[in-house]
Amino acid sequence: MERNVVSCKLLVTALLILSSRTARSEEDRDTLWDAWGSWSECSRTCGGGASYSLRRCLSSKTCEGQNIKYCTCSNVDCPPEAGDFRAQQCSAHADVRYQGQYHEWLPVYNDPDNPCALKCKAKGSGLVMELAPKVLDGTRCYTESLDMCISGVCQIVGCDHDLGSAVKEDNCGVCNGDGSSCRLVRGHYKTQHASGKTEDTVVAVPFKSRHVRLVLKGPDHLYVESKTLQGVKGELVLDKSGQFLLENTTLDFQKLSDKEILRITGPLGADFTLKVQFSSGADSVVQYIYYQPIIHRWRETDFFPCSVPCGGGYQLTSAECFDLRSGRVVVDQYCHYYPENIKPKPKLQECNMELCLASDGYKQIMPYDLYHPLPRWESSPWTACSTSCGGGIQSRSVSCVEEDMQGTITTAEEWKCLYSSKTAILQPCNAYDCPTWLAQEWSPCTVTCGQGLRYRVVLCIDHRGLHAGGCNPTTKPHIKEECLVTVPCYKSIDTLPVEAKPVWQKQAIELDEEVSVGEEPTFIPAPWQSCSRTCGAGTQRRTVRCQVLLSFSQSVADLPDDECEGVKPVTSQPCYRTPCSGVSDRGKEKSCGGGVQEAVVICLNKQTREAAEQSLCVSSRRPPQLLQDCKTQPCPPRWKTGEWSSCSASCGVGLITRTVACSHRPSRDSNRTEVLRDEDCQSPKPIPVQACNRFDCPPMWDTRAWGQCSQSCGGGFQRRQVLCKQRLADGSILELPDTFCPSKSPPSQQICAKLECPARWVTTDWSQCSVTCGNGIQRLEAVCRRQGEDRRHQNVDPENCSLLARPTKIRPCSLRLCENSLKPNPIILGQNKVYIQWRKGKKLQLVVGGYAYLLPWTTVVLRCPTRNFRKGQIRWLKEGKPLIGPPHLSMTSLGYVKFQQLRASDAGIYTCVAGQAREHFVLQIIGSKHKLSAPASWLLGVGQQKVRETDAAMRERFQELPVPLNRYDNIVEQLLELKGSLQDEKDPADKTQKNRSTLEDERANSELSSLLVLIADTQRLDEIMHDLSEGGQREGQLIAQLLSELAITQGENNESTLHPPEKAESSTQVPPLHKPNIKAPRLRSPVIIQRPRKVGVVPSSEMTVHVGVPALLQKPIASLELRCEALGNPEPSLTWTKNGKELHYNSRVGLLSSGSLRIQSPSKPDEGLYTCTATNRLGTTSLSSWLQITGGKGRSCVQSNGIGANGPICSERSNSSQSAELCHGQACPLRWRMDPWSPCSASCGGGSQSRSVRCLKDPEGRSREVESRQCLGSGRRPSDSRPCNQLPCARWASTSWGACHGQCVGPSLATQHRHVYCQDINTTKVSYRMCSGLQRPVSLKNCSTEACVLHWRVEPWTPCTATCGRHGFQSRQVTCAHRRTGKATREHHCMWRPRPPSWQRCNILSCGRAGECQDSTRYCEKVRQLELCTLPQFKSRCCHSCKNT
Repeated sequence: MERNVVSCKLLVTALLILSSRTARSEEDRDTLWDAWGSWSECSRTCGGGASYSLRRCLSSKTCEGQNIKYCTCSNVDCPPEAGDFRAQQCSAHADVRYQGQYHEWLPVYNDPDNPCALKCKAKGSGLVMELAPKVLDGTRCYTESLDMCISGVCQIVGCDHDLGSAVKEDNCGVCNGDGSSCRLVRGHYKTQHASGKTEDTVVAVPFKSRHVRLVLKGPDHLYVESKTLQGVKGELVLDKSGQFLLENTTLDFQKLSDKEILRITGPLGADFTLKVQFSSGADSVVQYIYYQPIIHRWRETDFFPCSVPCGGGYQLTSAECFDLRSGRVVVDQYCHYYPENIKPKPKLQECNMELCLASDGYKQIMPYDLYHPLPRWESSPWTACSTSCGGGIQSRSVSCVEEDMQGTITTAEEWKCLYSSKTAILQPCNAYDCPTWLAQEWSPCTVTCGQGLRYRVVLCIDHRGLHAGGCNPTTKPHIKEECLVTVPCYKSIDTLPVEAKPVWQKQAIELDEEVSVGEEPTFIPAPWQSCSRTCGAGTQRRTVRCQVLLSFSQSVADLPDDECEGVKPVTSQPCYRTPCSGVSDRGKEKSCGGGVQEAVVICLNKQTREAAEQSLCVSSRRPPQLLQDCKTQPCPPRWKTGEWSSCSASCGVGLITRTVACSHRPSRDSNRTEVLRDEDCQSPKPIPVQACNRFDCPPMWDTRAWGQCSQSCGGGFQRRQVLCKQRLADGSILELPDTFCPSKSPPSQQICAKLECPARWVTTDWSQCSVTCGNGIQRLEAVCRRQGEDRRHQNVDPENCSLLARPTKIRPCSLRLCENSLKPNPIILGQNKVYIQWRKGKKLQLVVGGYAYLLPWTTVVLRCPTRNFRKGQIRWLKEGKPLIGPPHLSMTSLGYVKFQQLRASDAGIYTCVAGQAREHFVLQIIGSKHKLSAPASWLLGVGQQKVRETDAAMRERFQELPVPLNRYDNIVEQLLELKGSLQDEKDPADKTQKNRSTLEDERANSELSSLLVLIADTQRLDEIMHDLSEGGQREGQLIAQLLSELAITQGENNESTLHPPEKAESSTQVPPLHKPNIKAPRLRSPVIIQRPRKVGVVPSSEMTVHVGVPALLQKPIASLELRCEALGNPEPSLTWTKNGKELHYNSRVGLLSSGSLRIQSPSKPDEGLYTCTATNRLGTTSLSSWLQITGGKGRSCVQSNGIGANGPICSERSNSSQSAELCHGQACPLRWRMDPWSPCSASCGGGSQSRSVRCLKDPEGRSREVESRQCLGSGRRPSDSRPCNQLPCARWASTSWGACHGQCVGPSLATQHRHVYCQDINTTKVSYRMCSGLQRPVSLKNCSTEACVLHWRVEPWTPCTATCGRHGFQSRQVTCAHRRTGKATREHHCMWRPRPPSWQRCNILSCGRAGECQDSTRYCEKVRQLELCTLPQFKSRCCHSCKNT
């Protein structure tokens, strides 16, 4: 039964309640179940049926989940004559009596209570009965729904035919559509009786419209006219309520007292015109609504021709406007009329990727010639933003460009790039808000009475909320205004302001009072700092700020200096403390190493002994200067510091450094200073390095190094990366958008390699052969070329290349033989092989000289390899006559014969003729009953031909039969029968692609499923035939042994014979078959060998039956052996059961050493179903045989010797639609007798079969035909006709395989494609739905290509960034490269193999014991000195250095 499984979903038939104590994971639950079994046959052949799959619980406990799952199948429409499925089930009960009489049962639809019960009503009586508790699986629950009944439960089915799917059709009838293929039309109409008309048109609804609803209110009446696309007209008068059929469209009409309602679900089968017929009375109103299809739709075209004939090009599709009504292509304006129509974008694909061929061999081409780049969008740089803030726009130009194989870029038509989205030409920029003035609240008035002033602070705030510049000064709000306090002011007369006081008093006040902050902006000076020098003239400094007192918050705010009026006070002034006396200075500064003290001379009053002015003393009497040594002890070592350097960075975090050394001066008289160790000086040591300029840098452009030049000469380009970055105060670098940096960025591209390119030799084509006949040589021509500034190559004088070695390449060439030379005899390199096709394949290549047994519909290339002979002159014969092929057979210029899908008529003897040499090839078709016979023209003495033949015809005839015709037919037939017994039970969908049935023995564990063709030497088959004729071994063992041998050696034979190396055929070769792994036997689950249904008797009193074949005994025998042969690894154990229960052994029923079952003198109690079960640790399989002992009574499917066979009676039983039970004696004197079905009247498209049905009386040898009515008591008369071959007359066809240039999927493996389409018997393309019931050929397969000899190339790891801890990492470069050339390519070509990591953690070791604080980087000393320990990222890595900071 043909099945079309669309989707499978598990049906939940019970509610599973799990407590937390018993809940298990999905993985634990799945391990308790066996694998799902194969899908059952579909419950229906069309109209949507159901299939199920079972699994077993492998646990002694209850398994969680379901043991059955369902899926839909056969989702193709049934033919109209098939009838309703529910009605067929009701009619099946017509031969069952109810209440004493037969009834013709009709289905009851849409039962709201139990839609999946089979309720039927008797025709005529109205009796309704439930004839079955549930309908067959696949029956629709409701007539207007896709929901189906499965196991008596109504299951939801979506329009995609998936179980449980909620997908519905849209209003246009498209499954899961968006409603874009149709449009809603609504309107109203009012009749006008006064016009004098008797009828009028309401609306014309076009073909294929859906969901039509029309309501007429009033006394008038509706009627419908139709017109098909062929012009056939029809009319329907709606005079009563009910359902009507017009042009295969159902109309629901409801006639009420005051209105008429018309509903049409659709789609309409013709153009409908809805009209109204007037009657007397008031006017009527009609309202209508329907969905009209968009009849003009875009349709994608096929691919245009390739852009280049070879070497790698591209091809594009387009879109055309298609008229759904006429089926014709129309102008695009029709599709532009509908705004819902969106023209599909062109698709692009690579094509003609094979190498370009010259006229006399391969043309040597450069590596870049292997690929023609695709058209692409090229964009220019963005322009500057139109505004600096507040949201602007920047633009760029985008054009479609095309690059040729020399790298020249030219502008192309825009439609060539539409396969990909066009890049944007506009984008927003500087979207942040512009800086704005922010005015704070006004301060209170500066006075408590009368008129005063008040102030406020106005700030310029940017988009980050920071006080910054950039605001328009003309729009700045004012910061000061007058205010009036409505309180009168009273002043004391005595209290005068400062201005009214005397001058000397005013100066005293100004000296004494300090300037304080007021409510008006004022310059507030800070106290003077100490003098910069302790003696002599120095400088004092102070800070002066513009401040204002905010009285409302009693806080002081700093303002810009321009907010304060008046002159800003000075911030520095000179200062002088004491004179710098050299003696006293030295005496004060020196504390060691020897200094000088000076005696102090002062002027004293002799009477009071107090110091007086020096001018009162006589200067000439002043004593001389008195000096003495002091602090003469040597100084200890001291730290000597140098001057600070300038900051290393102007912002971010910079460094200033100075020299710090421990020095010592041995004596005061010596100027020499010694540098000591740091330990000799007292701690702490002055810091030698200090952080500086710790504030954020403004955003700046960061340029990377220039990349490699695109050309080594002749003018190229090199690019670099230019980024906008900002260095923050913590030392980190923040990458910002380009808009944050100055508008003009450094150039990212520049011209390089401006030097003129030197000339070089370039090879072109091969020269002509050096001789005109015989063997000669060809030289590869070379010209001197130079690349110009426009990157084009020009031929120049060869002297420019004189310093370079001219390439010389020579190859042999062979022309026709010279007249005076001896011509060697041609030789055909035939192979004495026997090819047996093991499974379906796409293409086979065979060599003459043997036999081939092939499956039909296989594409075959038959080769005739020769020596000393031109392949184009090879001739082919069939049955000794020149081969004149039908359309599917062709002969190539290389001497091959190609069969495009073998037919039975292709069987025969083919002869390759090369001069005097001949080689034969016998081709037979598996499954064909036709045996080859020798043509009469090949036999000697067959008749006397009176017509005189020409000499040419005599040469074409053989004088004897060239090869034995049917020599190996018997042994091939046995091999194929053994294959049929080893079929593994797998999903049919998997068998279509990969037949995984296996044959295992102890010597080799090869996989037969991977075999395409068995190849055997004729000598080996002759030996097997000789052993079979002698009878030394059992026939089955010899055949199984032969199959095992062929399986072991199949890899080598298939590779060497099926695919000979031939460059000219490289594009059509299939991928080589892989050799099975015969070194390490694989573990395999058990399989039982099912022998063909032929039973041998040795001797006549004993009977041997292979399990799987029924054993039917008509006479007593001495013993019966049920043989069970199983294979597996590990070797399986065999057990037997009878009728599902364990078999008890006794002296009469026992096991043999081989595991087979022997029954001595079988009798009636031994009847039953015997099952052999083979088990190993990988699985279990079983096979059963039914034992029946008839004792000579009744009629069974047995021959006269008592052995089961496929006799005529069995054929009759299997060919009938209903199995007829056996009749024994008088228990069944009358019965129906059915003859076999006749051949189908049509091979496809729907035919019929017929048979003769007769009523026979007394079947025990004296049967005679009687009237049919006498057998009515024995059951309903079987049908004498049935439909057959319902599949449409169409089949899948495909183009030839494309070039092997798809994505790499393995080592040296890529993918190649072909186009698969459905065509009818006239080879016209039709919709793929016409072939939906047939197996679709694959459109994608693997192929071998040198371009995929790729691997991941890894570079060494970089050093680790840390010695311990969890922050260390290292990286390396990983690239996809060609193994032979080493050239890097795109990474996705290597993705069939996991990419090695390019980054990893390293030195993940503890930096000390648990809880120990240690440093994990060598920069911790710098971190401490730069005071960076407050940052977490530095503190964690420098724990020890930062713990005391």
